[in-house]
Amino acid sequence: MSDSKPLAGKLALVTGASRGIGAATAETLAREGAHVILVARTGKALEEVEERIHAAGGSATIAPLDLTDGESIGKLGAAVAERWGALDVLVLNAAMLGSLTPVEHIDPKEYARVLTLNVGSSQALIATFDRLLRKSERADVIGITSSVGQKPRAFWGAYGSSKAAFDNLLGVYADEIEHTGRVRIHIVDPGATRTRMRQLAFPGEEPESVKPPEVVAEFVLQRVLSDAPSGELVRAPDA
Repeated sequence: MSDSKPLAGKLALVTGASRGIGAATAETLAREGAHVILVARTGKALEEVEERIHAAGGSATIAPLDLTDGESIGKLGAAVAERWGALDVLVLNAAMLGSLTPVEHIDPKEYARVLTLNVGSSQALIATFDRLLRKSERADVIGITSSVGQKPRAFWGAYGSSKAAFDNLLGVYADEIEHTGRVRIHIVDPGATRTRMRQLAFPGEEPESVKPPEVVAEFVLQRVLSDAPSGELVRAPDA
C-alpha cells in the first residue's frame, strides 16, 4: 500500500460496520490507507465488507461482537491495545431505531435496549479507547447522530431521546479533552441516507430518492483530514 495515502499507518475502528453508513465509512477509510477494525454483531456481513476492502487493496480486521455487552468491549480494547497500542479514528455509528410510537406507548424493555446501544455502548467505547486515542498524534472520534436528537418529532421519542443524550455525551467529552489538543470530536448528522434504518422508518420512500451512504462516508473522511475544530455538530451534504 502506498505511503502517499493520507491515512497510511493509521488505525480506525468503526462500529455498525456490516452495512450502510458504517460499511461505507470503513471502506472509505481503508481506501485512504487506514487499517480498519470492523465491529458489528453479524460476522458473515462483516466478512463481506472485509473482502471488499481487501479486493480494493486495503486492510481490515473483523471483530464480531454485541456492543450491549460491556465485557466484550473491554476485551476488544485490550486486544487492540496489545496489538496496535494506539487508535487514530473511532467511528461511533452502531444504533437501533426501535419502534416509532407515541411516548405513552414506548415499551420499557425495548427503550432500555435502544438507550443501551445508542448511548451506553458509546460511553463504554469512549471509556475503553480514551487511553489509546490519547496515544495517537492526532485522533478523531466521529459520532453519527440524527436531526431528531435536536428537533423533537412525533412518534420518534425513543430514538430521538437516545440521540439527544448521545449528542450531549459527545459534546461533554469534547469539552473535557479539549486541553489535550490530541483528540477531536465530530458529531455528524448524515441527513436522509439510503440505509436499512431509513427503510424501516419510511417504508414507502423510494430508496433512490435519498443519497447513498458513500456520500456520508466521504464527508466523514474530509472531517478527519481537515483542520475542523472539535465538538461541532455538522450535517453531511445531500449529494
